[in-house]
Amino acid sequence: MNIALLLCLLMLLGAVLLLRRSLREARSEQLVERLAEPQTAPQRMKLSRLQRDLLRSGLHMPSWLAVLVLMVWVLAILLALMAGGWLMLLIVLLLLPPVLLRLYMVWQYNRRLQRMISQMPQFLDHVIRSLKSGRTLGDGMLLSMENCQEPLHGAMARTRSAVQRGMPLAEAMEEFAELFEREEFHILAMGVAVNQRYGGNASELLGNLIGMIRDRDRAARQLRALTGETRISALVLGGLPVAMGGYIFLSNPQMLLNMWEQSGGRLVLMVALLMQVIGCYLLWRMMRSIG
Repeated sequence: MNIALLLCLLMLLGAVLLLRRSLREARSEQLVERLAEPQTAPQRMKLSRLQRDLLRSGLHMPSWLAVLVLMVWVLAILLALMAGGWLMLLIVLLLLPPVLLRLYMVWQYNRRLQRMISQMPQFLDHVIRSLKSGRTLGDGMLLSMENCQEPLHGAMARTRSAVQRGMPLAEAMEEFAELFEREEFHILAMGVAVNQRYGGNASELLGNLIGMIRDRDRAARQLRALTGETRISALVLGGLPVAMGGYIFLSNPQMLLNMWEQSGGRLVLMVALLMQVIGCYLLWRMMRSIG
């Protein structure tokens, strides 16, 4: 069994190395083909769901680290399969890491997005000062993108690079708004597109956008203050069953183990777990709607 496990790991390592080599050669061929083609305006790149989530959350993982994490995960699955059986394999190693990663990415995206929104008035004010000094809207936007702080600077790095490669500013800003799916960014992208197509007073538009962002932030803070008791109640309702279950397991573990050994008790525990997950999800949606 140990020899078979070692052979599986060696074959996995060889497959990963061959995959990296093929991807590197494919990128080299694409680069050569791109250089041979006539220069045209860059087109939008279609992103996969994972790439989109990584860009939104701002997480960066080198390829070698991703391969290492994948190999450790597969090794842990094989060891769990040999030691603990299919149930621990399915629940602990197949379901838990992806779910935790997804939750962390969602939390990181929401946290990053809130900081970006709070930095938008300063960013737009810098653009307005650039316009009043005689620069065009495109030059003012690029200059503000370079001088803004993180995380807005990192989020707009892809947009700034696209504009410098020749993509129209309106399309680049629209792509940025579609990536982060926020109303403020859509309004900014629409204003840039209208200004570049029909002209107009961009300073007034950006000033109104600054006022709207500050008014929305003020209203959101008041709403969070008024619904603080409701959100705390939701946290208590969601955490109380888990805390009680943990206390019962620590104080009298044989009770739950005896239930798990019986078919009826196992069904009750699985139904309780399912209802707890559904209840936490509904409470989270309610908190999100008022937060």
